[in-house]
Amino acid sequence: MSFLNLSSPQAARRLFLGQSGLLLSGTAVALLAGRDALAARSGSGTHDDTQILNTALGAELEAVAAYQAGAESKLLQKPILDLALTFQGHHKAHAALLAKTIEQLGGKPVSAKSAYNFPVDQLKSQEDVLRFAAKLEQGAVSAYLGAVPLFGNRDLSKAAASILGDEAMHWAVLRQAVGDVPVPLAFMA
Repeated sequence: MSFLNLSSPQAARRLFLGQSGLLLSGTAVALLAGRDALAARSGSGTHDDTQILNTALGAELEAVAAYQAGAESKLLQKPILDLALTFQGHHKAHAALLAKTIEQLGGKPVSAKSAYNFPVDQLKSQEDVLRFAAKLEQGAVSAYLGAVPLFGNRDLSKAAASILGDEAMHWAVLRQAVGDVPVPLAFMA
C-alpha cells in the first residue's frame, strides 16, 4: 500500500479535485447532528471553501444520478434496490446541505449535468451495479479525505469528515453485499 503525500494544501486539493468525479455520497447521523452548526457558522468561509464545496456538490449530484441509473437498470432485487435508494437519499441530503452552505457563503451552487457518462452498457447484473457503486463510494472516501484539511473554516472540515464517514459506511456495506471483505484496509489513502 502506498501513502499519498498530502503535505501541502495544493497536493491535497489536486487529489480532491482530481477524484471528485468519482462520486460522493450519504448523510449519516453525524452529519445530521452537525448540520445546524454548519449552517450557522458557514459565514466565515473563504472563496476556496466555496470552490471545494461546489466540487463536492457536483460530485454529490453525480452520485444521485448514478444511484438513479442503478435503480432504473432493473438489475437490483428489492432489498438491494431499497438500499440503493436509501444511499441516493443520503446523496440528495448532502447536495441540499452543500448548496445551502455555498449560498450562505455568497457563492452560486453548481447544477447537475444534463447527462453523465456512466458505464451502463457494462452493468449486466446486480453484482456489476453494486461493484460500480462501491468503486464510486471508495472514490468519495478518498475525495473527502483530501478535502477535509483544505477548508479555512474548520466547521466545514468537520462536516466534510462527517460525510466522509458516511461514504466509508456505504463503501463497506456495498463491499459486504458482493461478498468482499467490508473493510479491506486499516488506513485510507
